[in-house]
Amino acid sequence: MIWAIVPAAGRGSRYGGALPKQYLEIAGAPLLAYSLRAVLAHPSVGGAMVVLSEDDTLWPGWTEIDGKPVRTCIGGAERADSVLAGLAALPDDVRPDDFVLVHDAARPHLRAADLERLLDLGRGDPVGAILAAPVRDTLKRAGDDGGIDATESRDRLWRALTPQLFRRLQLTRALEAARNAGITVTDEAMAMERLGHRPLLVEGSDDNLKVTTPADLPLAEFLLRLARERRLGSAP
Repeated sequence: MIWAIVPAAGRGSRYGGALPKQYLEIAGAPLLAYSLRAVLAHPSVGGAMVVLSEDDTLWPGWTEIDGKPVRTCIGGAERADSVLAGLAALPDDVRPDDFVLVHDAARPHLRAADLERLLDLGRGDPVGAILAAPVRDTLKRAGDDGGIDATESRDRLWRALTPQLFRRLQLTRALEAARNAGITVTDEAMAMERLGHRPLLVEGSDDNLKVTTPADLPLAEFLLRLARERRLGSAP
């Protein structure tokens, strides 16, 4: 069985507000609940390790979701520190060469088909894989004065999504190496790349949205409502 690590120790500084974004509610449930249920829904995922901040007073105290264990540990100042803490806290029966998933706490609209494809292709790769989406917009490079310096080619450019799938020991070593070098990695794949690994890109849905700004929350609510209607067979 695969375990999922869900780093939820961040304060959501880009979102703003007093409430960490993973605890913002949609239809009476926090974003974190949707993110956990989405990743735990796959039969190959056996449990989740949620990484919390030391001063978290909002954690609902879940010990299981949909019959699968949910455990917690304390994270660090940066995302990589929290993922490392989660890796170290995994149950003893998670072996060094077992795959683990890392999924954002505020990314609630993970499609089951995307997770299935990630696990199918990623477990067949010697390094692992990430969900990602091709860049579709035209990219501009800005100058110091705010004017456009250049139009950048979007060929072969992808947006990194989560979950990301790597072996426990390899990911631990990659994150530790980045930390020891004083480099802040923004996702797990970046740490692996630094050691010369080439994770597989698995195309995921563009609507695998991470709630980052206040404008993202109503969009996430719409996507989740639409998904529920489709499951119930009531969508037009």
